[in-house]
Amino acid sequence: MCDRLFQDISSGRTVINFESPIWRPFTQMKTAVAPPKVVRGEGIWLELEDGRRIMDCISSWWVTLHGHAHPALAEALYRQAQQLEQVIFAGFTHAPAEQLAEKLLTHVPAALRRVFFSDNGSTAVEVGLKMAYQYWLNQGEPGRSRFIGFEGGYHGDTIGAMSIGQSSTWWQPFQPLLFETDVVPFPATFTGDNQVEQKEAESLTKIEVLLNQTSYAGIVIEPLVQGAGGMRMCRPQFLQNLEQLARRSGVLLIYDEVMTGFGRTGELFACLKSATVPDILCLSKGLSGGCLPLAVTLATEAIYQAFYSDDATKAFYHGHSYTGNPLACATALASLELLEQNPQMFQGMEQLHRHYLEQWLPDHPRLARVRTCGTIAALDLVTDGDEGYFSAIAPILKARFLAAGLLIRPLGNTLYLMPPYCITSDELEFVYQTIRQVIDSL
Repeated sequence: MCDRLFQDISSGRTVINFESPIWRPFTQMKTAVAPPKVVRGEGIWLELEDGRRIMDCISSWWVTLHGHAHPALAEALYRQAQQLEQVIFAGFTHAPAEQLAEKLLTHVPAALRRVFFSDNGSTAVEVGLKMAYQYWLNQGEPGRSRFIGFEGGYHGDTIGAMSIGQSSTWWQPFQPLLFETDVVPFPATFTGDNQVEQKEAESLTKIEVLLNQTSYAGIVIEPLVQGAGGMRMCRPQFLQNLEQLARRSGVLLIYDEVMTGFGRTGELFACLKSATVPDILCLSKGLSGGCLPLAVTLATEAIYQAFYSDDATKAFYHGHSYTGNPLACATALASLELLEQNPQMFQGMEQLHRHYLEQWLPDHPRLARVRTCGTIAALDLVTDGDEGYFSAIAPILKARFLAAGLLIRPLGNTLYLMPPYCITSDELEFVYQTIRQVIDSL
């Protein structure tokens, strides 16, 4: 890294900055150490510049489904790059986008018939919120501008996505910019939870009271698993009751499956695992197999028809420069084909998680609220200090896991695993052995 001189405007001093010019995400740059440099990836492994190999246990922020540098994705990208790398999607179309949309529709509930492309998870959610609001506006109900979200919800870092969550301390500086949302308890559960039905009933009662008081545009939820909120999990039964409540109240149900989509819950989508049907479904992260940024927002035909009009003002005026990018669509198509060909890779991982949790971490005194859902396993570390995202234990755990050769990025005092589907049983067992060793060393 080269030294850089810059002028400190507040003091007029010239300061030597020894850091990279890169401003990293979710990082206090003043106290951060220089990050390791990754030079290549293969399967579950990341190779660092110094020659070390690190096992990627979180799929590099939950996107790398099939492992790094998968040859099928690389080949799809190479072939598409030789034909068409980018074209404006307003007024033009191309085969990769058309084929991907058609294939996606074969795997989601039949009620979802329309596919809107964008480029990241936050945007997929923003699109869903705007669709829901304008759906009612186009039908002469402009008063339906309010949404219901859930405590602990995380839907991205754009203004609308932050507004729906409201619960993260990251967003406190932006509170004046956020629109009002009614936030209700999320009935988070875990293995051995004997209060789950009571928590579900309380949440549903709160929602029903709100729906009787106000005409809402939609209810937004991360189905089955809240990701950044701490891998908090709910039961399919709760989603089924929530769907019934939404239908009776005539409010739109919006699923944020940015993280849970594409096999993470043990089925291709959480809506399939829970046997529920949202009105709007937001997808990203694993959509391209972790190869390129891509997102889609799917909607029912009824929602689409509310925009389908001779009146130009009723159109959905939203888009991005890279909407439906051919390279991203081609890799997403290849990734979806891999999922179709190898469903056992994500369908069988929950059993492995449970086996190794029982073998290596049974009734550990430092652990609580053990939970699994498909390819995701999570547990909370009991600490003497603060719990939650800013728990002081998080950077200690992260550093010790990295020293042991594992990329595990705790969410505060919550440890979780979400490995690429190519991980072997022996490799997963090694991960659990190492977790046990690190916890015992604290």
